Amino acid sequence: QLQLVESGGGLVRLGGSLRLSCTASKFNLDDFNIGWFRQAPGKEREGVSCISTVGSNTNYADSVKGRFTISRDNAKNTVYLQMNNLKPEDTAVYYCAADERPRFEARLSVGSYDFWGQGTQVTVSS
Repeated sequence: QLQLVESGGGLVRLGGSLRLSCTASKFNLDDFNIGWFRQAPGKEREGVSCISTVGSNTNYADSVKGRFTISRDNAKNTVYLQMNNLKPEDTAVYYCAADERPRFEARLSVGSYDFWGQGTQVTVSS
């Protein structure tokens, strides 16, 4: 069973940056579409960004376009989410997830993903 581990969350001020990491043991993450999701208190989990297995094509939610960047480092078996110009509304628990179906374009829908990490807290203060 694929197990995902997120890291890199923390407390940052408005306009600051964080880089989240998603790693796995025993499985190569480049065999999976990887998505980053977030869930704020009292809200539904929402897709933030994803990267596909075929071509490493990326997709972003409108709310983070131009500020967040998803990338793979296959040598480190890690997928990153670089988050710049953070805003208080970015405060949430961030999860990485994996979808094992080969896709040219990964999806930002929760239901498309089979495996989930435990999450890492991101808090942006104003």
